Amino acid sequence: MTARPVLVSRHRWSALGAVTITVLAWASAFVAIRYVGRAFDPGPLALGRLGVGTITLGLLMLARRRWVAPTRREWALLVLCGLAWFAVYNVALNAAEQRVDAGTTAMLVNIGPILIALFAGVLLREGFPRWLVVGAGIAFAGVVLIGAATATGDTTDLVGALLCVVAAVTYAIGVLAQKPVLGRLPGLQVTFLACAVGTVACLPYGVGLVTGLASAPAGATAGLVYLGLVPTALAFSTWAYALARMDAGRLGVTTYLVPPITIAMAALLLGEAPPPLALLGGALALVGVALTRRR
Repeated sequence: MTARPVLVSRHRWSALGAVTITVLAWASAFVAIRYVGRAFDPGPLALGRLGVGTITLGLLMLARRRWVAPTRREWALLVLCGLAWFAVYNVALNAAEQRVDAGTTAMLVNIGPILIALFAGVLLREGFPRWLVVGAGIAFAGVVLIGAATATGDTTDLVGALLCVVAAVTYAIGVLAQKPVLGRLPGLQVTFLACAVGTVACLPYGVGLVTGLASAPAGATAGLVYLGLVPTALAFSTWAYALARMDAGRLGVTTYLVPPITIAMAALLLGEAPPPLALLGGALALVGVALTRRR
């Protein structure tokens, strides 16, 4: 009679570890994109990142030798996830970070978890737990403070803001399409197929990628490979692992941890000192995420 509680607790801790890896990797991606984006255009950058991720995930699939044939409905959801979250999201985010400052980007892209929580409550019938709603509101307020503190005004334009919104919407669509598939298919396989779909969708940027690789400095090329290996192959796999064991709405809100961690990384790696208001916003985001974990 005690085996089930122990098993559930073990799954919670393993899912928490997977979420931690995902959040740290995705936070580092914002910093890496800002650096690599100096040498690559948004489309070629997305293709290079997804290409490295697809190859890495494909090798892992060969090593595991486990394949579950998707149904027609699962294929449709996988294609939707790949097009929305892997292709459109990456191109839009790369383009946005060339026009909008990091704080505003984090603020706008992180309306995605709110959309996930709302849509998951309706479409996936996860409901609207009180602490999820309260925590999401507090965490979003923290992200707004971060954006207000780091926005410069001069680098913010309407097109960049719209690109951030596109990234947020496609992020939410991708998560909601991925969640039902993870009920039967292994997380690694789901991530590999979605990433492969995104890579194929970005193939028209192939010429630009080749041109960029020919002229990019070694550091930018190394950053491109890093984006494919860690924030893509590793982080999307750990995300899928956690999503198979947690509600989509509750898991989505944990990504509010990304903006404050991104600011800390940017301060260390890019020499960007966060203003006090951004630190307050980061603290609010942490409190909000903690509240969503209450039952």
